[in-house]
Amino acid sequence: MAESVPVRCPACRREHVYAAPSYPCVCGAPVTPELDRDAVPESLTHHTWDDDWITVQCAACGRQDQWPRPELGCPCGTVLRVPLTEERGSGVGVGAGTSTDTGGEPEATDPGADVDEGTADGTGEGTGQPSAAPPGSRRPRIPLPRAAPSPRPPFNPVTIRTARDAVTAAALYLRWLGYQDIRRADQRPPSGIGLAARGVLAQVDPTLRPASLRDVECLWLTAMTESTGCVYFSLAGYAEDARSVADSLGVPLFVLDLTGTPQPVNSLADELVEAGA
Repeated sequence: MAESVPVRCPACRREHVYAAPSYPCVCGAPVTPELDRDAVPESLTHHTWDDDWITVQCAACGRQDQWPRPELGCPCGTVLRVPLTEERGSGVGVGAGTSTDTGGEPEATDPGADVDEGTADGTGEGTGQPSAAPPGSRRPRIPLPRAAPSPRPPFNPVTIRTARDAVTAAALYLRWLGYQDIRRADQRPPSGIGLAARGVLAQVDPTLRPASLRDVECLWLTAMTESTGCVYFSLAGYAEDARSVADSLGVPLFVLDLTGTPQPVNSLADELVEAGA
């Protein structure tokens, strides 16, 4: 269980007791940022992508991953950024651009690593897919199920109250599926926020407008130019023609409920949940 620390608001001087949230590592162990009880919290006036994410090392397996930075909302309206400690080699770093893979980590522990489309031993048996495709015949898509997918721990959602929460929920879900190195996409989509990871391009639409056919087509076209798969997360659902074109283009669709748990909308999303990255 995460340790609770006293946090005093610099604006109203009210004191709170705060415990950092824990997130599941790919090994199943909980990962919790280490809070600095002696440092003074700072008031947060605006968010930036690089500052909203930190790199934390799992104490069980040593893996480093990025998680949302701990924040606390004071009743006076001030948002407090809770300080973190970097003592004793805790592995806490700031910024989404920091690499999350360590040089000495075994390749087999990375569920997002590139593998052959057949079984894990590269024979191509079990899935019916050849181990090597002819040049130029591959097209961007979500990876097919493996013969023996690794079990994943239950997904821990983040309650959605703001647009930033919706982006955080989608990023955590992508990591839960097995995608690594999640970051802000290089190209900004026409609507919503773009996320990129190894092997996938995702669009998160936190507005109250259902995603349109054009939104889905633009995501698919961008993914095609980058030779990667794509997935769409929407808070308000999808127009009927958007769902139809997503099925024909091979785009998994998810709806974000307010608990922060993405719900599959089409069969492609169901397959992605079952197979993982």
